[in-house]
Amino acid sequence: MKVLIYGAGVIGSYLTHVLCAAGNDVTLLARGNWRETLEKNGLRIVHHLQRKTTHDQPRIIGALGREHYDLVFAVMQYGQMWKILDDLVQIDAPLVVLVGNNMDAKEMERYIQAHATIPKTVLFGFQGTGGRREDGKVICVRFGEGSMSLGGVLSEAPESARTVVSKAFQGTKYRLTWVHNMDAWYKCHLVFILPVCYLSYALDCNLTRARGFQIKQVLAAAEEGYKLLDALSFPILPEDTLDKLHGVKGGVSLITMWIMAKTAIGRLAATDHCRHAVAEMEALDKAFVGLREQKPDLPMPNWNALRSSMPDWSTLRMQYRQLN
Repeated sequence: MKVLIYGAGVIGSYLTHVLCAAGNDVTLLARGNWRETLEKNGLRIVHHLQRKTTHDQPRIIGALGREHYDLVFAVMQYGQMWKILDDLVQIDAPLVVLVGNNMDAKEMERYIQAHATIPKTVLFGFQGTGGRREDGKVICVRFGEGSMSLGGVLSEAPESARTVVSKAFQGTKYRLTWVHNMDAWYKCHLVFILPVCYLSYALDCNLTRARGFQIKQVLAAAEEGYKLLDALSFPILPEDTLDKLHGVKGGVSLITMWIMAKTAIGRLAATDHCRHAVAEMEALDKAFVGLREQKPDLPMPNWNALRSSMPDWSTLRMQYRQLN
């Protein structure tokens, strides 16, 4: 199967590795110095938790041609995705999956379908992978063999699209979780990651400094966020999300957050992204403010406390400007 990965960050790189392992004909679009590194040395990934290094040789391109692809994964930060929509419109491919945080999924789907010259199915996904690029390689943190939640923006993915995507990963242990409403899924994910983001910035992107009450406050703020989404009539996805914040499962979530904060996992999975993606996190925060404005009287004391504990966005942009 001919697959294009548009975007060669940590997420796109690991996705490339998996799809190469599945025997696909994989093309990776990269730009700048990173493209030159990939052309010279191939794709080297250090899998942090698995304690191994892999080396793949996908085809590297810096610009789109007229090739046909069976499947395209566009892997960009939220604010950058709008900038590549015209490219996605022009690609000769019947199926495009936009991967990453996305608060404008409905609008992006409409744009692509309105401007495409051939019919396109547009899906949205999120891959749970963290890490960073350094010294000509990718440092990747993942659990198991990796996974992606994906589906249509407001509905189930068509069976034909599910078949194509599943075939691309055939023979791997990479897990696909099909979601019936990715717009709601993204918003639920947002209310979990933003409190972690606020605490990360408050602690100068060093979660090892987090105290117990702050970690509990992150979980309490997330629960407030879910209550807001429920009040706005969004389904809470995955369905067991709230169960994970209460009782025995709540204890497991607390322990998981504590381990993440106190080990390198937190740096690779959370704070590295906060450092390198200030613009994305600011845009996501702005999107959540828009949701809050629809229910201004809903109390969110833990959320407010975390958000007010960090520097303002202009200060953060200056602080991390060399990384963005």
